[in-house]
Amino acid sequence: MSSRRSGNSVSRIKTGSFERRLSLTRAGLFAGTRMASHMATNWFSSRENREKRHRAMLSSQARFLVDELGQLKGSVVKIGQVMALYGEHFLPEEVTEALHTLEDQTTSLEWPAIERVLKDELGADRLAQLDVEPEPIGAASLGQVHRAWRKSDGLELVLKVQYPGVADAVDSDLNAVAQLLRVARLVSFGPEFNDWLEEVRQMMHREVDYRLEAKTTEKFRTMLASDPRFIVPRVLPEFSTAHVICSTYEHGHSVSSQAVKELPLERRSALGKAALELFFRELFVWGEIQTDPNFGNYRIRIAGEEGDDPGYDRIVLLDFGAVQAYSDDFLKPVIQMIRASYENDLQAVIDGGVKLRFMSTEWPAEVLEKFGQVCMSVLEPLSSDKESWPDYAVNSQGQYRWKQSELPSRVARQAARSAISRYFRVPPKEFVFLNRKLIGVYTFVAVLNSEFNGEPLLRKYLYGEGDDAPDASATSQSTKA
Repeated sequence: MSSRRSGNSVSRIKTGSFERRLSLTRAGLFAGTRMASHMATNWFSSRENREKRHRAMLSSQARFLVDELGQLKGSVVKIGQVMALYGEHFLPEEVTEALHTLEDQTTSLEWPAIERVLKDELGADRLAQLDVEPEPIGAASLGQVHRAWRKSDGLELVLKVQYPGVADAVDSDLNAVAQLLRVARLVSFGPEFNDWLEEVRQMMHREVDYRLEAKTTEKFRTMLASDPRFIVPRVLPEFSTAHVICSTYEHGHSVSSQAVKELPLERRSALGKAALELFFRELFVWGEIQTDPNFGNYRIRIAGEEGDDPGYDRIVLLDFGAVQAYSDDFLKPVIQMIRASYENDLQAVIDGGVKLRFMSTEWPAEVLEKFGQVCMSVLEPLSSDKESWPDYAVNSQGQYRWKQSELPSRVARQAARSAISRYFRVPPKEFVFLNRKLIGVYTFVAVLNSEFNGEPLLRKYLYGEGDDAPDASATSQSTKA
């Protein structure tokens, strides 16, 4: 049974576990049959042709599965998106490429269905206190966002509304996607992949827990209250429930907008520094990190455009559904690797990698050293060794040019040229999320076209240097009480 489509919206989402399972199983069986017949006919081809045909088959197989997932929407799509983002270490490239196309699917749910959710969640009386715009301003896999106004005083609000049945379908959806990948022979299952699935399961449960997200939003708003460079929406508990979050509507431009591009270099660099410092605070002081690097979670409020103008541009932080708290057992070796990279201590970098279980003492020494060097090169924009920077990554004032440096692709090439991939299996899930966050921060700074040296900021958090330096020994426990 399919959902009735109207333009770019649907009237309902398949959330009955039997209905979804039937659809996924049909897709998986069909895909598995295609793969089996392909393997049989491919056996007689030359090795080169076999490889080429196998890759083409993987690609079409993955596209077929993604089409099926996209029709279901809800948490299945979110699971696919998560696997695209974090699955590059254990899924074939063709599969992650196809899964990335799910990110462009922004079908919304029609207003009558959303209105029913709002009435059920808030009650008719409380809903009557709001004037809600029926047309969503954003749609994602788990819910959509509507602008609203409080009738009593005209306060501008935003309502994040979860699709009905999505929270209940997380476990069955994840099991179905895993089964689909297994039947379609697109991934080899082992203990690492099962660990990974479990992490995705926990992450999905966090993302559909709107009460937790509301609480986390308020927590970050409190922690950032003394730093006027950031704006965090205020949650209105009287209009928030387990499946609806109501918060103040915060104006701003998208990070890649023309208005932001046209800001002077000095102002763009100040925004880049703020983004990098926020990451350092999350890592070194709070032990809680927003792990979703999606640029849709950020806005830039340009100075002079709003009434509460402090005279400089600010970053609006919008989504706290993917915030993850890390233990000291994980953070200490991460910080050890950062400090060792900065201090050019290769053995301490390797030791940190071994503690985090993505390097092994059983590897050959040259592979360990190469891996350690790749990790160290990630800290290039924060390094004291500016002589090692490529010419194209430095401006006339000796400042690091984040975009022109093309650091992420250089690091990836460096890793690919070595023997690392033969030894590097599925890394611990925490490392993958942290790595993705770091790439997200670097990309954010690069998209702003910022040019600045990150070393003073890093020293502030590593060694407690600077006038407004935080306590560098502060641990994640400081905000978890």
